[in-house]
Amino acid sequence: MSFLPLILIFGLMYFLMIRPQQKKARAQQSLVASIAAGDEVVLSSGLFGVVNEVEDDVIWLEVAKDIELKILRSAVDRRFNGPAPVDEGTDEGPIQD
Repeated sequence: MSFLPLILIFGLMYFLMIRPQQKKARAQQSLVASIAAGDEVVLSSGLFGVVNEVEDDVIWLEVAKDIELKILRSAVDRRFNGPAPVDEGTDEGPIQD
């Protein structure tokens, strides 16, 4: 009977700590596996870029015009769905009343 509280504590720790961590790891693995060319991603370092080419464990990431970085797939933290790009050719200036 004295082992029952200990077993309950381990069961509670499993459901509150270990299981959510495993779920997050599976989600990260599926994200990394589903990366394709054209995806806009954020690296774990906070760097934004567009995926140009995907090899086995390597991704070629364009971070600026004509600047590509070779990174590991595991460095990708998440996809970025930011605001739509602004067309720089239509500068209308500030709105005036």
